Amino acid sequence: MSKSEIVTRKEIIEQAEKLAVLIAQSAEVDFFKRAEQQIKKNEKVQRLIAEIKRLQKHAVHYEHYKKSKALEETEAKLEQLHQELDQIPIVQEFKQSQRDVNDLLQMVTNIISNTVTDKIIESTGGNVLTGETGGGSNFSCPIR
Repeated sequence: MSKSEIVTRKEIIEQAEKLAVLIAQSAEVDFFKRAEQQIKKNEKVQRLIAEIKRLQKHAVHYEHYKKSKALEETEAKLEQLHQELDQIPIVQEFKQSQRDVNDLLQMVTNIISNTVTDKIIESTGGNVLTGETGGGSNFSCPIR
């Protein structure tokens, strides 16, 4: 590898920051932000979230003091409230937008990982298909 092909950690971080800006400007992130704003403005959603938080505090209290009957009833109420919340279309859209952003991030991570691995294998004269680096020894270290 020639000296001109070597990059510094600082350069890598700068490129990662540029990639992060691109991701933050993606359609997936834009939709997520809009869905989040709608959730914050929706009174029914906010009421349900507040009630869930209140009941969660009670559940912790009941569990701490070993009040199993009260805990069971509270957990049943929590389950019902979660189901009610999940039936609201904007909540469904918000959760889907979270999954979409997460999928995008995971895809970028996988592409980086796979590309780095392939470049290491190729640069050592190895075989990308088998995942083995080159070097002439019988030692093989599959990275993936």
